[in-house]
Amino acid sequence: MPDASPTAAAPGAHAPGSPLAPGSLAPHAEPWDRRHLVGLAGMSGAEITELLDQAVEFRRLSEARDLPAPLAGATVGNLFFENSTRTRNSFRLAAKRLGAETVEFTEVGSSVAKGETVADTVRTIEALGVDLMVIRHGSPGVPHRLREFVTCGLLNAGDGTHEHPTQALIDLLSLRDEMGDLAGKTVTVVGDILHSRVARSNIHGLRALGARVLVCGPSTLLPRHLPGAEFFTDLDEALAQSDAVNLLRVQFERQRGAFFPSPAEYYRLFGMTQTRLDRSGRDPWVLAPGPINRGIELSSEVADGPRSLILKQVANGVFIRMACLATLMEARR
Repeated sequence: MPDASPTAAAPGAHAPGSPLAPGSLAPHAEPWDRRHLVGLAGMSGAEITELLDQAVEFRRLSEARDLPAPLAGATVGNLFFENSTRTRNSFRLAAKRLGAETVEFTEVGSSVAKGETVADTVRTIEALGVDLMVIRHGSPGVPHRLREFVTCGLLNAGDGTHEHPTQALIDLLSLRDEMGDLAGKTVTVVGDILHSRVARSNIHGLRALGARVLVCGPSTLLPRHLPGAEFFTDLDEALAQSDAVNLLRVQFERQRGAFFPSPAEYYRLFGMTQTRLDRSGRDPWVLAPGPINRGIELSSEVADGPRSLILKQVANGVFIRMACLATLMEARR
């Protein structure tokens, strides 16, 4: 494993000039027009706060069993070209709680396997009467490009290594619930930064809300260029400055090479244990977007401990996605 260096570059990372390569923040950020939500890049702190506040209101109404149905009569298409458990079920529940019907799509067994293009698939689903479309795809930039082919609202549920806006909003809400205003707080994102769309959306969102962002991991899993973040390869050094830490899953399925010697070595240097937390002299909140790998990214003691927000993130996922769907539907109407 590489020696600790807070500003270590990432040997072997893709050059930042490649717009859709791991480590880039492309496509270019555009102002949010509320018709589509394809990323947090370009969104202001006020716009992000508005979505968080709406999610809190949906949570309150849900607890009071007094939910409105702003999507009554609407149809939401869930198009997942990649596997998903939390995100897909969360969007399905969010749509149904708001009164919408859902159309579910998976690539397995679909016409995509017969050679149909993604654009044709999306247009076919829209022709069924879909008002909003949630899409996850393994290629960066797909939701951005699909805006050219549809009139329905698009919501990005994760595109390759680019962005995962709703997961970042979930993380922001979970942190705000415990910490209040995030301005001036320091949040460290740990792990496979190079391949992580969650990290990129979190950086955009945290910076928009005034937080300081550190990223930490093996130098081989840090991109060469990541605006808005400070780089660390020594977790203890980063942790000593952190109010919260977000532990990314090691994405073995996205890696094309040996970025670290072994899972055991990764856990020794970057795994979050109670001993490491105690040694930091701080008491940070712990997030993990999931699915978590116990014994690789964190210990069971930390995952199930009093500072863990993991289950809060899951619960907040439905309310964040309700807020996003309702906002896009309001703009469409």
